[in-house]
Amino acid sequence: MPDLSVDIAGIRLRNPTMLASGFLDETGASMLRVFKAGAGAVITKSIGPQPRTGYPNPTIVELDIGMLNAIGLPNPGIEEFRDEVKVALDGGAVVIGSVFGKDADEYVSVAKRLASYGAAGIELNLSCPHAKGLGTEIAQSTEAVREFTAAVKGKVTVPVFPKLSPNVSNIAAFAQAAEDGGADAIVAINTLKAMAISPELKMPILSYRYGGLSGPAIRPIGVRCVYEIFEAVDVPIVGVGGITTGRDALEYVMAGARAIQIGTALATRGLSAFVDVTSELLAFLEERRVKSITDLVGAAHG
Repeated sequence: MPDLSVDIAGIRLRNPTMLASGFLDETGASMLRVFKAGAGAVITKSIGPQPRTGYPNPTIVELDIGMLNAIGLPNPGIEEFRDEVKVALDGGAVVIGSVFGKDADEYVSVAKRLASYGAAGIELNLSCPHAKGLGTEIAQSTEAVREFTAAVKGKVTVPVFPKLSPNVSNIAAFAQAAEDGGADAIVAINTLKAMAISPELKMPILSYRYGGLSGPAIRPIGVRCVYEIFEAVDVPIVGVGGITTGRDALEYVMAGARAIQIGTALATRGLSAFVDVTSELLAFLEERRVKSITDLVGAAHG
């Protein structure tokens, strides 16, 4: 049987699928449930230094091409999240902590705490498109990406994975900045800034007006970004955006991703998405007599 296990900066995963941050990851029980459903790792809800309520409803719009959300990074704060991480880890899950903050010091503080709780790695949410002062400004500056990555990398011993925004003109330059800052891997992409308007009400549907678009509509953009990043950096890449099937995952892998994340697909395929994707990957590898999924990483490059 082909080998689906992968190594991301020293973190060994039984298969290349991860739960994307923001889906079923607010509690230890839900993260453990996802891991037991077949995910290779789970990324936590983005956690900040203090509790945050997020935005009032409506915060989510279901579209025929995906999902639009502006939740506003609600979270219980790093202190309260300790017990949730423990539940997931005690159940055997591979947990990577997602962090955010208003400045580099807050990123460092939260990252250190999550690492001390036992997180195998830290994902830096540098790219949320709908939380003013908590991602959008950072995502638009290569110097900020480099600075924040270096700040966290200098204070934790676990791998650090900056998550980049597609809402820039040259994402490869941002990946290079992250690598220069000491990133152990790059996560691409976060959601695209978008909006939806109600013709009947003559107003934006989301309470924040703007939100992040996820789902199938952004997959070609994510694949393109991973392809460009692969040619610009030497560190591993984790591909995110619109992955619903094994074939979708293979696009990212052949573009250069060593692992992939699944989020919005959970709304349409449920928790079976992880088993379905890995089963479809296995079938593809078996049919073509490929020994390992890693043999296909970057295969689309000349």
